[in-house]
Amino acid sequence: MLYLYREYGTYVTNLTTDQIMTGKPLVFIAILLITASMAVGQTESGIREVRQDIAEQTSELNHRLDQLAKIVDDVLWQQKTGDIAWMDKLYIYGPPPAKIKNPDAMGARNPVKFWTYAFFPKDLDPGKKYPLILLPHGGVHGDFTTYYTHIIRELISQGYVVAAPEYRGSTGYGRGHYEKIDYGGLENEDVYYTRNYMLENYPFLDPGRVGIMGWSHGGMITLMNIFDHPDDYRVAFAGVPVSDLIARMGYYTQDYRNNFETEYHIGQSAYENVEEYKRRSPAWNTSKFRNTPLLIHTNTNDDDVNVLEVEHLIKSLKADGKKFDYEIFSDIPGGHSFDRMDTRIAKEIRVKIYIHLANHLKPSHPIKNRDDLQKAGYRF
Repeated sequence: MLYLYREYGTYVTNLTTDQIMTGKPLVFIAILLITASMAVGQTESGIREVRQDIAEQTSELNHRLDQLAKIVDDVLWQQKTGDIAWMDKLYIYGPPPAKIKNPDAMGARNPVKFWTYAFFPKDLDPGKKYPLILLPHGGVHGDFTTYYTHIIRELISQGYVVAAPEYRGSTGYGRGHYEKIDYGGLENEDVYYTRNYMLENYPFLDPGRVGIMGWSHGGMITLMNIFDHPDDYRVAFAGVPVSDLIARMGYYTQDYRNNFETEYHIGQSAYENVEEYKRRSPAWNTSKFRNTPLLIHTNTNDDDVNVLEVEHLIKSLKADGKKFDYEIFSDIPGGHSFDRMDTRIAKEIRVKIYIHLANHLKPSHPIKNRDDLQKAGYRF
């Protein structure tokens, strides 16, 4: 039986720490709230203070768990790709933070440091030239994980070098990096800085054969990179790309909007500052697109990036007289992940993507059909 008793002026429980921690988390939190409320005389302000403290500690714990998950996943990367790729994790930098609390503080305007995954074919010959692909991950606060294992294997097997930056706002690197998020802003430049770093440090990379591809938020970053740096990418693929943040704020819940309205991020809603959200949305910036060969994919049953966002992007590109390729798939199983899965149809669609990339990047062993892809990504 659970009971509380007072010891040296503080209420405590008869349960041991091990008993509490192995029980249900909600029970543990309830005990904390009950104990704390008794200790502060059950005042409303005291309870609010305790709740705030619990929320703060829970947030900090979540960041620590994300860091632990990242360490485990980095080991998995070696196991899942080590037979065909050399994997490195590079510590590089991008522009200074978008928001600086105290501009006069020491180092306040220093560049933002972040990690970038780099994958090299194991049979790489430094005397030859290789195409480079930038692969930014998705998610508002996501990270590059072994979710992309087969895609990395498929790319490496074709003869690509791949760089996947953990741009500002990515999870797995603590609260500081998490709260530097600049969705649709300087994160795009983190990816561009990664491109430049790779070309500056690896002379076997061909600066004339650099491509960029990504899905969801990564698709959005892909679009913004070719809009802002049209001369620096030879080809691009944007899968189910986040395209219109204003529309997105309309069909998502307030919990999602809070990611953008929080003080350390945009700090305002789309209602309060519509121009800021337009500035960060590809569909509202299509006039900047020039002639980078671009392929766009979307799916009508996407439960994350509603097809209406991508339709707006496509209509905007057409209205601006831009040349590009696209395909709107109808209710393909998998929704948002329809062409990243291990299904037969997903593999067939990825073949289309790889043919688009290979036409411009000329890898040494391009994937031409599903059998090629199967052997490249799945060994047999």
